[in-house]
Amino acid sequence: MKELTCIVCPNGCRLKVTKEDGEYRVEGHKCKRGIGFAVQEMEDPRRSVCTTVKTAFKAIPRLSVRTDGEIKKENVPLLMKRLRSVEISELLDVGDIIIRNIFGSDVNVIATSSLIRQIRYTAGR
Repeated sequence: MKELTCIVCPNGCRLKVTKEDGEYRVEGHKCKRGIGFAVQEMEDPRRSVCTTVKTAFKAIPRLSVRTDGEIKKENVPLLMKRLRSVEISELLDVGDIIIRNIFGSDVNVIATSSLIRQIRYTAGR
């Protein structure tokens, strides 16, 4: 048996998951989405990643980024290691792709802040 806290909706249900005869049995869910979350978490856990990367701009040394989808949980440390070596030297806007198709998936790392606006703002001060 494995205990999980569901993160699909605000209820935060405490789930108990067991596997019997090749089927998952989920207890403690208040909505159907909890069942799907529990099965996904048991078979193929995935996560979104939000972090920052270095920039070449003294006024704005870090740029916030995130994945535009979920990646396999086991790949999160690999992605974080890869992002530590990234340095942004061009003016990016929100949604611009920094790394395309991470680990051969359709998930990208995108900018969540605008260096263009931040540079203009700091230049105007």
